Amino acid sequence: MLKYLQPRLSSHFISAAALGDRLSDPNLVIVDCRFRLNDPTWGETQYHQGHIPGAYYLHLDRDLSAPLRQHGGRHPLPKSETFIALLSRLGIEREQTEVVIYDDLHFAFGARFWWLLNYYGHTKARLLDGGFTAWQGAKNPITTDIPQFRDGDFVPKLQTHWLLGRNDLLVATDHQRLVIDARDGDRYLGKTEPIDPLAGHIPGAINIPWKRVSDSQGFAQPLEIQQQLWAEFSPEQEIVLYCGSGVTACVDWLSLDLTGHRNLKLYPGGWSDWCSYLVP
Repeated sequence: MLKYLQPRLSSHFISAAALGDRLSDPNLVIVDCRFRLNDPTWGETQYHQGHIPGAYYLHLDRDLSAPLRQHGGRHPLPKSETFIALLSRLGIEREQTEVVIYDDLHFAFGARFWWLLNYYGHTKARLLDGGFTAWQGAKNPITTDIPQFRDGDFVPKLQTHWLLGRNDLLVATDHQRLVIDARDGDRYLGKTEPIDPLAGHIPGAINIPWKRVSDSQGFAQPLEIQQQLWAEFSPEQEIVLYCGSGVTACVDWLSLDLTGHRNLKLYPGGWSDWCSYLVP
């Protein structure tokens, strides 16, 4: 499977061919974020069966989230000191090291790590277009070797203004704030809810599902389609993104950022946090 990446997407994505040419680059860190919500061991198992040479594996629950509490959603953001130590072990130096991230599910989990890196002040990160499937389709090398951790010193620059909590959303606004639910349409409409105890959405939210950012094969949609997704919203519009637990909303954030929207905020607890206050 070969697909050429549009040049204007290259700020946020990298093609399998381009990554294949960079495997020996000492300033490059590759991270495997494959995962399945219904089988939390699946991604790590796949990693051990074969991954891109030099790639480290990060687990959504263990590495990219904090432990569960009564509130805060199913995937609370990781504790700062723990996450900074992890980035240092990977050898990532803020705004120096290039990071390439991949998963195999339309950027669902890779975008979470991409967002976290940006939140901690590291913008030199891209997602592998088409994910691991595209890498395999291009007949690129795969290994079972596990890389050694490195000696790094990640010095963060947190973008704390990017975060909103449930209480922030409960406060009446002047209607300038737009709230976007990134989940699938049926979950937004309350027709189905496979994970959380209640179905529905936050009052006033509109629905722009995260899967629209990629095509059926998991490649990023062309820039013009990305722009069409957000065409009715001014780049200055304040947009709050949420999903079930702050993971796939990062795919919508990725697309918004790519198309020039900067006034973005994440409700990381998402619907799982919101409805935790509505059930006994």
